Amino acid sequence: MKIIAIANQKGGVGKTTTAINFSAGLAAKGKTVLLLDLDPQANATSGLGVESSPEACMYYPLLGQTMIEDNIVQTRLENLFIVPGDMDLAGVEIELAQMDDYLGRLRKILMNMAKIRNFDYVILDTPPSLGVLMTSALAAADEIIIPLQCEWFGLEGLSKIVHVIELIRDSGSNVQLEGILMTMFDGRTNLSRDVVAEVEKYFPEQLYRAIIPRTIRLGEAPSHGKTIFEHDARGTGAKAYESFTNEFLARKAIEPVGL
Repeated sequence: MKIIAIANQKGGVGKTTTAINFSAGLAAKGKTVLLLDLDPQANATSGLGVESSPEACMYYPLLGQTMIEDNIVQTRLENLFIVPGDMDLAGVEIELAQMDDYLGRLRKILMNMAKIRNFDYVILDTPPSLGVLMTSALAAADEIIIPLQCEWFGLEGLSKIVHVIELIRDSGSNVQLEGILMTMFDGRTNLSRDVVAEVEKYFPEQLYRAIIPRTIRLGEAPSHGKTIFEHDARGTGAKAYESFTNEFLARKAIEPVGL
């Protein structure tokens, strides 16, 4: 089981869009995938057409009051499961921060889950902040994928989250930066191309060749509770996320197949 956090402390960068469509892309390849919605806004949950519920989110498992297996929901997509998010997660940060083992709590929960119910991939959709839920997710993850919008402010945010990853590693975690995915790319502007070139200069090995364009369809899909593959299967957004998924699997030396 590989645990992957989709993380960026800055909001509006395509983080949840990536978590949803990356999870769906992996599931379409025949991989069993569990998506954990750790964001109190629960956008990954609604984006998949699943209802949020205080009883079915990570609030009680994180506090040790229920088992995470009891909160796993099968989505309508084959191989794709989710633990929904809920506003109650906003309160768990305060309670977790008071626990001595809060940083390693989520990973321990997932490792125990794997003994009972294993998945090929667990994808963590994190909140846009550097709070307890975000740091817990980073400490729980084996790898981190950073969605980065093609704007100069994105570069400032990148340096901050890379620094946080280093701090998490210093605490004893073995988490690795798997890659950086450029999002909201507008090929008509020099700005988008310049930002991609700047990231490539400093992170040539981590930068994905696949680039996610800025499209209306990607923005529309969550409002319908659908992945981009369902909402606009032949569009540029779906093709970009398929390319990203294939590239990720190729990095793992797994032969990708078509969606």
